[in-house]
Amino acid sequence: MSTPEIQSVTSSALSSTLLDRHPRRLIITGGAGFIGSNFVHYWGQHYPGDRVIVLDALTYAGNRANLAGLEGHANLRFVQGDICDRALIDTLLAEEAIDTIVHFAAESHVDRSILGPGAFVQTNVVGTFTLLEAFRQHWQAQGKPEQYRFHHVSTDEVYGSLNPDDPGFSEITPYAPNSPYSASKAGSDHLVRAYHHTYGMPTLMTNCSNNYGPYHFPEKLIPLMCINILLGKPLPVYGDGQNIRDWLYVEDHCSAIDTVIHRSQPGETYNVGGNNEVKNLDLVQMLCTLVDELAPDLPVRPSSNLITFVKDRPGHDRRYAIDATKIKTELGWTPSVTVEEGLRRTVQWYLNHPDWWQPLLSEEYQAYYRKVYA
Repeated sequence: MSTPEIQSVTSSALSSTLLDRHPRRLIITGGAGFIGSNFVHYWGQHYPGDRVIVLDALTYAGNRANLAGLEGHANLRFVQGDICDRALIDTLLAEEAIDTIVHFAAESHVDRSILGPGAFVQTNVVGTFTLLEAFRQHWQAQGKPEQYRFHHVSTDEVYGSLNPDDPGFSEITPYAPNSPYSASKAGSDHLVRAYHHTYGMPTLMTNCSNNYGPYHFPEKLIPLMCINILLGKPLPVYGDGQNIRDWLYVEDHCSAIDTVIHRSQPGETYNVGGNNEVKNLDLVQMLCTLVDELAPDLPVRPSSNLITFVKDRPGHDRRYAIDATKIKTELGWTPSVTVEEGLRRTVQWYLNHPDWWQPLLSEEYQAYYRKVYA
C-alpha cells in the first residue's frame, strides 16, 4: 500500500530498532476519518506486509474516498460497521487473528457535542468499552501474547483550559473536561487506563493537540477557512479570536503513534504536540495569506476581508498546549513539520483536490454551517 500524498517522516531512531520486527495484524477503527485515514496511508507505506482491517461506520465524517488508492490491496480490508457492535468486533478479532487495535473512531467536533451530546457518549464511551471488552477476551483466549497492543488515540481537550503563562499539559495534568466531547473522551481514557491496571491488558494511550492536514472534514477550523475563502464565504472567528491551540501536522501524529506502538511499554500514556502554539485569529490570517498567494482566482481578495467575528461558543477553552517532554526523552520522538510548512502543504492539498471536498458541501453541511455560525 502506498500513496504519493503522504511523505515518510519515520525517525532514524525508530527505523533502526525495527530490523527484526514481526508483521502485525491490525484493526484501525475510524480508518475512513481524518486522522485514521492518514494513519492507514502512513502504515501501508511503512509496513506494507502488515494486514490492516479498516473499521468505520461511515457517519458524516467518515469518507470512503479518503482511502482512494489503497483499496484493492491484498493486505487491506474495509469493513463498514459500528464499534458498539460486539458481535462484529468478536468476529473480526477471531477471523483476522488481530494482535493490534489502533482506536481512532470517535465523535470529535466540540460544536456538534454541544448540539447533540448523546452520540458522543454512545460512540466515545460505550464504543471504547465494547472494543476493550472484546479485545480483552480475545487477548486472554490467545494466552496473553506479549506482542498484542490496544492503542487508544485521545485529545488534549480532556485536560481543560490553560492560562497564558501555564506550562503545557503533561501526562500527570489532572483531567478537567469542559465540553460534552472532551468529557466523553475523558471517560474513554479512564476506561483504557482501568483495563490495564485491572486486567493487565497491553493498552497504550496518546493525547494529541489539534491535528490538521489532508482529508480534514470541512466543518473543522482549517479546512472550513480554506474552503470558505475559495467560495467567498465569511470566515467565522469565535469571540475575540485570541484562543490559543497547539497545531500538530497529521503526518507527525502518525509517526508518533508508530513510535509508541513499537517502542513503549504497555500501560504507558504519552502527550503528542506539534510545538506550534498559534492564536485562532493569527491562524486564520496565515491561511488568508497562503490562499491569496496560491489560488489564482478568488471571489474576494484579500481574503482577510472575509474574517467575521461571531458569538463565542459555550465552554470555549482559552488555551491548549502540550508538554511533549516524555515522548521526546523516553522514545526519541519530536515533530518535524512547522505550522508554516504544514499549513502550506494543507492549503495546496485542498487546492489540488476540489473533487474530494466539493461533494462534502452537502445540504447537511450547509444547514450545520448556518446553525452554528449564524
